[in-house]
Formats: sequence, structure tokens, C-alpha cells
Amino acid sequence: MTDHAPAPGADDPLDLHGVVPPTVTAFHDDETVDVERTAEHARFVVDRGVDGVFPLGTNGEFPLLTGGERQRVVEAVVDEVGGEVPVIAGVGAPSTRQTVAHAEHAESAGVDGVVVVTPYYYPLDAAAAVEHYERVAAAVDLPVYVYHIPSKTGNELSLSTLEDLAAIDNLAGLKDSSKDVPWLGQAIDDHPEWTFLAGSDSLLVPGLDLGCTGMVSAVANAFPDLVVDLYEAYDDGDVGHARDLQSTVYDVRTALKQGPYMSGVKTALELRGFDAGPLRSPLREMDAEQRADLEAALDDLGLLDTIDLHQTE
Repeated sequence: MTDHAPAPGADDPLDLHGVVPPTVTAFHDDETVDVERTAEHARFVVDRGVDGVFPLGTNGEFPLLTGGERQRVVEAVVDEVGGEVPVIAGVGAPSTRQTVAHAEHAESAGVDGVVVVTPYYYPLDAAAAVEHYERVAAAVDLPVYVYHIPSKTGNELSLSTLEDLAAIDNLAGLKDSSKDVPWLGQAIDDHPEWTFLAGSDSLLVPGLDLGCTGMVSAVANAFPDLVVDLYEAYDDGDVGHARDLQSTVYDVRTALKQGPYMSGVKTALELRGFDAGPLRSPLREMDAEQRADLEAALDDLGLLDTIDLHQTE
């Protein structure tokens, strides 16, 4: 399955690896969910070589959606690309009860796995976190992946807590967006049976070096071809070229972050010809000056000259 890139963990029945974008949720101008366009974005990245899709992650704006909207997004993405690549749906919520309900629906919709962000808002001790994952995992007959992003949830999982989580039969891996490289390195070393996914574009090649089998890349939402090329170069053993592409990803990441939080990805998508609509309030779009700066930066990188500017059909 892989040549030079790390292999997925033995406890992961999906063998997740490569590029797994956290696909966007598209909106109409009035901020209602555009289910058809959301599915088309999943098609957009799959047609450009990604190895899986992760709807309802942070880039999918999942905390801003109703339960019904989340269900329609999952159903649409599965209908569009299910069976072609693994679909791992975000099902996390502040309460265990909500998370279980989301996971049960996702399983009924035909997803291949579920991604469970650490509950947020209220602080959790280790026992509460372990019980949460035990109850979610017991509710579905699917691989479960922990989503660790303490900067957004306020809840960090200790390495000792991971030892307790490892006893859960269908817990298959962890997506880490902590950017804590020593923590991630030790977690991978302690749990070779799990699949680890790097959750930051700042750690694509470094994550592979540590032992991550894949990458959940926001940049890949707009430029899947760039990140796929990076992974394939690494897996082919051309680590030098992969590092050069990581440098380009750093530049893209910097350009995308110059506007309001998360506005860069949808603006970049529009610049390459795919209109995913606005972000949902209170998230804000780039203003005209920020958009022009982003366009200039991407043009300087040669991306707007080399990518396909046509919308998917």
C-alpha cells in the first residue's frame, strides 16, 4: 500500500493514508447549506487524487450547523464519493449523547469511519474523556478516530489518557492538530497499532517523518493536486522534492491565513473557479484588499497559472 511513507496501524481496518482533506460545507448567499455544492467539493478533491475525505471537520464549519444540516452533508458526501475513497465523517459534539446520535446517523448513511473531536466548552478530566470515547465507540460498528485539537476544544489528552483509550476495541487512530511535535512523536511511538494523521499543513512532511500515515490538509481543499504531489513524492522516496513542496505549502498556508479565520480556503477555491459560497456567520469573508493580496500571492507561486480554473460539473 505504501512504499516509503509510514504504513497505517494494524488496528485501522480502513488503512487510512495519504491526503484526506477536511472538506468544506458550501453555503448559498443567504448562508443556507448548499448540499449539492458540498458534494461537488468532495468530488473536486477526489477527482484530483486524494485518498479519503473528512466532511464536518473544522473546515466543514461543523459547530455552526444544525443536526439536520450535518446529516444532509454526510448523506450527500457519501452519495457522491462513497465507495471510491474512505469517507470518515466528523460526529463530535459537546455532549456524549449528541455525539452518539451523530455517529449512529453517520453509520446508517454509509460512512466508513467516524472522527470524534474531544468534547468542547466544559473542561474534562481523563476519566470523562475515556468514558466519552467508550460510549461513542460502543454505539457503532465502525472504526473511530480521535480528533485532538486542544486549542479549539480546551481539552488536551495526556499521553497516559491515550493508554486508556487504546483499550477501546474499535478505536483505530488519531488526527492530531495540537502542533505539539514532542507529544505527537511520543504518541506514535507508544501506539504503533494506530493510524496517525497530521492535522496541520505546517507538519505534512514532518508528520510523515514522525510516523503519521497521512495528512488532513486544509490546503488540499483548494489545492489537492499540490498536497497529493507532496505525499506521492515522499512515498516514492523523493523526500527532497517532498520538502520543496512542503515549502510551497508553507507559503500557501501563510497566504490563506492573512484574512479572517478560515476565509482563505473558500476564497482560494473561488479563485480557481469553484465557488463554495460564504462562510457562515459569525465567520467572515475576506475583504476586497485581502482577496487581492491572496490572489497575488497565489499567482506569484505559480498556482493560478497551473491549476484547472473550471468548476466541476
